Amino acid sequence: MLTLTRKVGESVCIGDDIKIVVKEIKGKQVRLGIIAPADVYVCREELYLKIQSANVMATSTDVNILDSISGLFGAPKTGKPRKGGTPDAG
Repeated sequence: MLTLTRKVGESVCIGDDIKIVVKEIKGKQVRLGIIAPADVYVCREELYLKIQSANVMATSTDVNILDSISGLFGAPKTGKPRKGGTPDAG
């Protein structure tokens, strides 16, 4: 990890297109300004970790729930192919 000391108004550049500026220092808090391209995702670490956790939870699916939901809709209809080659809805 690179550790730097900066004063208000000073900045740190990351690559050619990301710049972090020290905007304000109040006690133990430092306010930073970040200049980055729109396609670079920038957020606080605690928010990033919450988003990651929510994504993991969203992708873990309970198979029993899927089975019970699919039972609500009944069996899919199988139709005869129409002239255009696509199945008829019923």
